[in-house]
Amino acid sequence: MKRNDRAHGTAPRAAPPYPARTRAETARHWAVRAGLPVSLGLWLLSLRSVPLDGMRDLGLLQVLPPLFWVATVLLTLGFCVALSDRRTHGAWLAGYVLGLIALIHATPTLLYPTLRYSWAWKHLAVVDAMVRHNGEVPNANKFSVYNDWPGFFQLNALFLRATGLDSAVGYAAWTPAFANALLLAPLLLLYRCVSRDRRLVWGAVWIFYSCSWVGQDYFAPQSFAFLLFMTVTALAFRQLPSSELPRPGARRRGGWPPALLAAVVVLVAAIVVSHPLTPLMLISALVALSLPRRNRSVTLPLLAATVVLTAIWDTTVARSYISVHIDNLTQSLVQPDRNVTAGLAPLGDAAPGQILLSWIDRGLSATVVVLAVTGFLVRRWTRRTGLPLLAVAPIPLLAVNAYGGEMLFRAYLFALPAAAFLVAALLLPSDARRYAPRTLVVYPVVFLALLGGLVFGYYGKEAVNHFTPGEVAAARYVTEHAPPDSTIIMLTSDVPGIDMDYDLHPRIELAYQDPKDTQRLVDDPVAGVTDFAYGATEKRPAYLVLSRAQDMNGYLTGSLPADTSERLRAALPNAPGFTRVYADEDAVVYRYVTPRPAGGAP
Repeated sequence: MKRNDRAHGTAPRAAPPYPARTRAETARHWAVRAGLPVSLGLWLLSLRSVPLDGMRDLGLLQVLPPLFWVATVLLTLGFCVALSDRRTHGAWLAGYVLGLIALIHATPTLLYPTLRYSWAWKHLAVVDAMVRHNGEVPNANKFSVYNDWPGFFQLNALFLRATGLDSAVGYAAWTPAFANALLLAPLLLLYRCVSRDRRLVWGAVWIFYSCSWVGQDYFAPQSFAFLLFMTVTALAFRQLPSSELPRPGARRRGGWPPALLAAVVVLVAAIVVSHPLTPLMLISALVALSLPRRNRSVTLPLLAATVVLTAIWDTTVARSYISVHIDNLTQSLVQPDRNVTAGLAPLGDAAPGQILLSWIDRGLSATVVVLAVTGFLVRRWTRRTGLPLLAVAPIPLLAVNAYGGEMLFRAYLFALPAAAFLVAALLLPSDARRYAPRTLVVYPVVFLALLGGLVFGYYGKEAVNHFTPGEVAAARYVTEHAPPDSTIIMLTSDVPGIDMDYDLHPRIELAYQDPKDTQRLVDDPVAGVTDFAYGATEKRPAYLVLSRAQDMNGYLTGSLPADTSERLRAALPNAPGFTRVYADEDAVVYRYVTPRPAGGAP
């Protein structure tokens, strides 16, 4: 007779969840545990001596050592091995994904001595100005848009006041890695709402990070708003009856608990006050998710709140900006073809490497679209998840506005979380018996190919995004010494920190002026500069900043002839009215005062 464990007051012994490991499974087990620390160790070792001054057409791709790429391959292989074994703990899968985030997004931060990317420096200047003015910044000119959507900047200003920090530059450098790590939580929540297959969920996460080449993750309102967008979307999916996973005895969802809805509306409000485009993307996503009638008890309350909050904000606080640009907004509505193609920059004058990486970016984006559509067609079960609706939601906005030529990239970014899951559903079979051979042979090739496309888009322009201490010091000299209303002249906007005190100084970027003025600069560089500095006096001089990153921008994009800066540097020492006031091997600053004519007033 079998012993009755319950009768003797002891719990029945649970059967082991998995049979004993085979030799191959044991090898995979230890490969997973060794792959992560080894690959991260090799990655850190590879960053010890990287010749950053060697970056040109392809940015970091030209100077990263072979050990960096070995670490990337090992990390990808280790993740694929982890996917092949159901007994791999979720912590290891999370570790590999976080390792991928660190490898991609922390590499520039660890390599560069200063903050990366000119727009991140601009946003530091906005935070600084809002701290100085305790709110709205007067005389903001082209920066006035930030007065109308100040949420991100005011949040950072509040943080600086609370902590006593002088500037956000210290933590702004880590924003790409930190923002992507935070994004992991809503991604997991979103994917787990539609699948309980752990390998499919983590595979989709890996594909998302492997294809997110757009680079909207720096210190900016859009990275903050995108994180909130994904959080709101994931929480909405959690409530959708169409996304609910069938579990025995599970209570059917289909509405919002009041406290949760209130919390989500607060997140929506934070989006609305921080960024003009993201609320529209959220509205489009909620409209798409409302198409199935069963979803409307969840989507319609949130949609109504988003529309009302956006309308109130745009007609009150942001009215000044919208009223000025209303004509452009209405004209865009009847130019869908132009809106779609506005993001495809002409490549005729660009450097050869930039032409190559532009085509690789387009190829990666097209590959994601093709694979996602194929996943939708082949894996019919994905049609019930709501993710296809989320993937196509940005298309209406792509058709109605160009958003300064960036709408194509933004539409790709907002569609990518859903598209990545559809790609994963196509690539990762539901039959567990087919996982191991495919995971160890096919998936590393596919994942590495996607990562290869990513690094071209993400690292290919680092010759411009990287700044030296000398360039930062040149900009600091100008902002500290220029009297109010002094004109600051640059070839391009790639001068780190030059926008500090932007409410006090007009700024001119010569590469983006009227074509006639640009041609005059090309024909006669000194005359082309003095045309914009006319009337400068001792009390209100003009300052011209020439620097390495500006030269590189002209070379990579073709915005100006490559020798423009060199010709200026040769001519200015003998040009009347110009005095060199700062010089470094990477930057030079000239002070200009209109010369007095012989025997008379200026």
